[in-house]
Amino acid sequence: MISVVGFPRIGQNRELKKWVESYLDKKLSKEELIQNSKNLKKTHWQLQKEYGVDLIPSNDFSFYDTFLDHAMLVGSIPEEYKVVFSDDLKLYFALAKGYQDQNIDLKALPMKKWFFTNYHYLVPEINENTKFELASTKPFDEFVEALSIGIKTKPVIIGALTFLKLSKKSNVDMYDKSLWEKLLDVYIQILKRFEELGSEFIQIDEPVLVTDLNAKDIEFLENFYRSLLLQKGKLKVILQTYFGDVRDCFEKIIMLDFDAIGLDFVDGKFNVELIKKFGFPQEKLLFAGVVNGRNVFKNNYKNTLELLNMLSSFVDKKNIVISTSCSLLFVPYSLKFETQLDSNKKKFLAFAEEKLKELSELKLLFSQDNFSANSIYVQNIQLFEELNKNKLSDVSTAVNNLTDDDFERKPRFEERIKLQKEVLNLPQLPTTTIGSFPQTQDVRSARGKLKKGEITFEEYESFIKSKIERVIKLQEEIGLDVLVHGEYERNDMVEFFGEKLEGFLITQNGWVQSYGTRCVKPPIIFSDIKRKKSLTVEYIKYAQSLTSKPVKGILTGPVTILNWSFVREDIPLKNVAFQLALAIKEEVLELEKEGVKIIQIDEAALIEKLPLRKCYHKDYLDWAIKAFRLTCSKVKPETQIHTHMCYSNFDELLDEIAKMDVDVITFEAAKSDFTLLDSINKSNLKSEVGPGVFDVHSPRIVSKEEMKKLILKMIEKVGKDRLWVNPDCGLKTRKEEEVLPTLQNMVLAVWEVRNNL
Repeated sequence: MISVVGFPRIGQNRELKKWVESYLDKKLSKEELIQNSKNLKKTHWQLQKEYGVDLIPSNDFSFYDTFLDHAMLVGSIPEEYKVVFSDDLKLYFALAKGYQDQNIDLKALPMKKWFFTNYHYLVPEINENTKFELASTKPFDEFVEALSIGIKTKPVIIGALTFLKLSKKSNVDMYDKSLWEKLLDVYIQILKRFEELGSEFIQIDEPVLVTDLNAKDIEFLENFYRSLLLQKGKLKVILQTYFGDVRDCFEKIIMLDFDAIGLDFVDGKFNVELIKKFGFPQEKLLFAGVVNGRNVFKNNYKNTLELLNMLSSFVDKKNIVISTSCSLLFVPYSLKFETQLDSNKKKFLAFAEEKLKELSELKLLFSQDNFSANSIYVQNIQLFEELNKNKLSDVSTAVNNLTDDDFERKPRFEERIKLQKEVLNLPQLPTTTIGSFPQTQDVRSARGKLKKGEITFEEYESFIKSKIERVIKLQEEIGLDVLVHGEYERNDMVEFFGEKLEGFLITQNGWVQSYGTRCVKPPIIFSDIKRKKSLTVEYIKYAQSLTSKPVKGILTGPVTILNWSFVREDIPLKNVAFQLALAIKEEVLELEKEGVKIIQIDEAALIEKLPLRKCYHKDYLDWAIKAFRLTCSKVKPETQIHTHMCYSNFDELLDEIAKMDVDVITFEAAKSDFTLLDSINKSNLKSEVGPGVFDVHSPRIVSKEEMKKLILKMIEKVGKDRLWVNPDCGLKTRKEEEVLPTLQNMVLAVWEVRNNL
């Protein structure tokens, strides 16, 4: 059999994004949104059926986020939202995006990275008032929808340990039996309902099992699932893990009464050693995650079949289910839309649809004793032989010649910051934004016309400069202290640099969901990275010519470009990061040469690929932080280097982040109760800091009073002399009518606070 953990839900042309946004803009009715979505799910199920997928997932679809869907399913919804909305869909989007009218002001739920991916999930809160109950019919409705077209799916739900560990807990102990038994009752109801509907399998996702677990986690795992599995009836329960190995609990889970266990053999190579050491129960199915759900390069059939055959010495061959390593949510939909990619490089790639074909071919080959003679296998071997001949240099000459001095900035921070304050002459609590301003329809239209050849580059450049003129004037009118040029020329903070640097492939339609309706188009790193010309200098220089206030040069850092790209699997990430760092370093030095006094090198994804197990942290952080330091080690002391970081758990890593030796760090913080500030005080971090004072992913207009309270709290925590005031993140995805009033309120709040210092 073959199985898919999950399938991309946005559609082949981002249809879901467009429908949801139209619904939120009141241009599409609720009924139309639901019907369109039913048609989309039907298309996805039928596509998987056509490729011979035996276990097709359902309930992997979501209007916004599956973690939020699960919170709705088990009734983990704050009472203050429930009392406002009788319509479940309005309630759902209020939780996702916040809600504001003349009488009501509800914030969106916090958002965090989903493990080490660029997907973000919404964080529900569990407190003493939470009443777990079966409160949604969504997973059951979708199972019935699929049945109506002749497809019996494998429903997918989030496991209890993952749900509780990743939720925010307020004044409750998740290990308290009186709490989790109520949640257990809901899970029992879910299983019984699926059994009544005729489901054969149910997939329970527990990715948290690949992280470092404590004794209480393992005790919870045993107690919860021992109780749940007593109630499974005829239903076959799959425990699905992904993103790593299950070394902390493997012995426990194979003893529990699961009918199948899904293990990731891509990111969790140590799972092989666990099976070799402890064996695998002969009565259980092993869902072998061997097709990479997080990268776009083709599967190496030789390596995969060697692995499957090795596993078959521990598990009966008929009990091995060939599966994706994780959901295919993290890769684009299909290569068939990539008509402009170089065919000599395109042949090495596989998006979601092509990975379905890989599963089907692997199933066929694994069933054959003499698969090595099969033309499918032979062609795959030849493909990888060709790729190996085109292997990147392990390290370029420049990378090879790096010395310790290339990673050291001089003088030390305390001396630099004094010089910078003299040169910049900024007021206390300087105000700024993170970089991008709203990309209005005229910006997207102009970019589209340029691609289609309907306007010349000179016309496009003139348009962009007019937008820069306008945004500089707007910022001066608002009263911001440090300005930005708005980033109107950039389609995305990573793709833009991928287009400008050598070594990248850029797709036409390679969209991947980042959160909600936000999709990104990750570039593909295929060969050595080189900077042949300026990337950003001209527009930054132009913006600075329009004002006497400092304008930040905004760049994306090397580790973020690396982590938000698809990278060949046959090259060490460290070497790619250093090549990127050298390219960004050239841009930094040119910006400085042109008189730019503040340069922001964004590392929003610095810790995105941080290994999930702490024992591997040091190796990753050593080269990741070095890559950042390489970009700015040779700037003058008076040039102020900023970075921006967001949507990760920084608290435990601040001592490592301090090693970046940056002058100013802006953090996402508005939705995290500013607990980060306490951690900053306890850490070795010396830099000035700018915790965000408003959430840019919500359309709420934040009042002056609300932000003033936050600023006073921040001063109390970190002091007025090292504090900057700014939003959480870039403003690209918001509308001007939402952003500009909030920015004005932010500046007014700062002015009032300054007057009382």
